Amino acid sequence: MPETTGASYAAAGVDIEAGDRAVELMKEWVKKTKRPEVLGGLGGFAGLFDASALKRYERPLLASATDGVGTKVDLARKMGVYDTIGHDLVGMVVDDLVVCGAEPLFMTDYICVGKVHPERVAAIVKGIAEGCVLAGCALVGGETAEHPGLLGPDDFDVAGAGTGVVEYDQLLGADRIREGDAVIAMASSGLHSNGYSLVRHVVFDRARMTLDQHVEEFGRTLGEELLEPTKIYSLDCLALTRTAEVHGFSHITGGGLANNLARVIPDHLHATVDRSTWTPGAVFDLVGTAGNVEQLELEKTLNMGVGMMAIVPEVSVDVALQTLADRGVDAWVAGEILERGDHRDGAALTGTYSH
Repeated sequence: MPETTGASYAAAGVDIEAGDRAVELMKEWVKKTKRPEVLGGLGGFAGLFDASALKRYERPLLASATDGVGTKVDLARKMGVYDTIGHDLVGMVVDDLVVCGAEPLFMTDYICVGKVHPERVAAIVKGIAEGCVLAGCALVGGETAEHPGLLGPDDFDVAGAGTGVVEYDQLLGADRIREGDAVIAMASSGLHSNGYSLVRHVVFDRARMTLDQHVEEFGRTLGEELLEPTKIYSLDCLALTRTAEVHGFSHITGGGLANNLARVIPDHLHATVDRSTWTPGAVFDLVGTAGNVEQLELEKTLNMGVGMMAIVPEVSVDVALQTLADRGVDAWVAGEILERGDHRDGAALTGTYSH
């Protein structure tokens, strides 16, 4: 027989009151990201940013980027840890912006859940807000969507978009890069937020490991290692542009080191990176060994211990390394820019990793 009572949004699985409580819980964290250019608070239909701040630029260029965290969110769900995944989201967005020299100004986020658990949503936003503080940008708004029937009650995903600004004559890119430039590598904090479909297949399906399994090489559990937040480089990169001559950056994300570096190299030049200049972290060795993954497959999927690269003229190397060291960034000269010659690719790895 048909239902005798009227249908409702709540009966369909959407809890508006829970959503309102989530907004109240996240307000204190969003407030911590506020820049002087931000107008109003959380709760409006749109975030407001005072564009008159751009008047100090001669020819301001707005840069935009958007990204997500991928299947790393599944590990956060399984571990019940929700306040770090936001660091990953911010890092994926703002460090794309800074590649062209842009200062990140503000971000918005989108959180999709099967069921709103207010404390859980607030924890996710807490992580995003903390990431924004590390990046120097504001979190001006976002959206939390409840999708019952499409997602399980504990399932969720996150995405975000960011906007930055760079002076036209300070725009970084392939046209600035010259033969003889040095390639400086900046250490990653681990896997960051790429390649987790491969990683999950290897450690769970092939190696039959568990998230709570202690791994001696990590000095902690597998889950803690896999959930290590993405390092956010934006303020470090911007500091570098103020102290040294910088010709370009490359954010090492999906596609690996060589492919991402090639994206910023002009057609007539070639970048070589010497593997012997660093030792990838134990997690990369675990994935390769446990999954019998070929080195080239690893290198085109994972960052192999390098999260960002800076391309600088040789005369700027010492000051660049000192600037990064002063900011606590582990960095080293990993390669150089050469004439392309017989090289068919924009970038390539040479040598053998240090052990």
